[in-house]
Amino acid sequence: MGVAYLFARAADTIADTDLIGREERLRYLNQFRAQFATAGVQRKDVQAIQAALVSHQTDSAERVLLQRLDECLSIYDEFDPGDQERIRWLMGVLPDGMAMDLTRFPGESVEDLTALRTFDELDRYTYYVAGCVGEFWTRMVCAHRPAMVAWDVRQMSAIGVRFGKGLQLTNILKDIARDLHHGRCYVPESLLRETGLTPKDLLHRQNLPKFRPVLNRLIKLAMEHLDQGWMYTMALPRFEIRQRLACMWPILLAGETLKRVAAAPDLLDPSVNVKAPRSVVYRVLALTTFTGACGYVGTAYWGRLRKQIV
Repeated sequence: MGVAYLFARAADTIADTDLIGREERLRYLNQFRAQFATAGVQRKDVQAIQAALVSHQTDSAERVLLQRLDECLSIYDEFDPGDQERIRWLMGVLPDGMAMDLTRFPGESVEDLTALRTFDELDRYTYYVAGCVGEFWTRMVCAHRPAMVAWDVRQMSAIGVRFGKGLQLTNILKDIARDLHHGRCYVPESLLRETGLTPKDLLHRQNLPKFRPVLNRLIKLAMEHLDQGWMYTMALPRFEIRQRLACMWPILLAGETLKRVAAAPDLLDPSVNVKAPRSVVYRVLALTTFTGACGYVGTAYWGRLRKQIV
């Protein structure tokens, strides 16, 4: 899972290298994805990506990641065929979301502001960038954890998809103002039209009350997805404490974030960072860790949180 995460981060770094043109980034992204289309990796292609992009990285961690891709690929080559196949599947789907960002949104500024067209497009995007991760996670834990042998992989993978979509939708809602000022509106035009709004109307903070019905609808959808994520978490055996915590933390923190998104009077102000404060993060970590990821405690917390949001 760690190596798969590094591959996903590398793909994201390629897509986000804004010092080179979008067409070039898309070409390198597809070139990187192609390394996972078959069992063999073309080292020359990877070296070409490194040569083109490393010098453009302003973030030291991203630069190091690209520089050490060969090491990641060498570790990947040692995995058994089943794990390689699961990672190949992930890297065949996840970059589609990055490609959507590069092709759907033509620029990086307010002047280039573009929105997703339909709700189906939003649903597809959240699957590509996060829903598929829930599916991958399920396949991996079922393959490696003996306690998961009784799970129906197909059924639980579908629930894992909902889990991932809920987390991504939360990210979209909390970052809505910043994304708008970078030319990206993930709120579909079809939903905005229902309230007489356009993507550019969301650039004006006074339109928040008019936008509120659409916002509430998307918050409710995110909560429905996260409810499925909680069901997924509670289906984990009680002694799989680390797995439970790995699921509890993002769900509870997403809920805390959505509570603040729903109440924020300045959600459309790009200078405002809507997120759960550190004190809340520490409270969630302490409560769940010291109780051993207890389902009763976690479910009570989630239940109270839900009532405050929807």
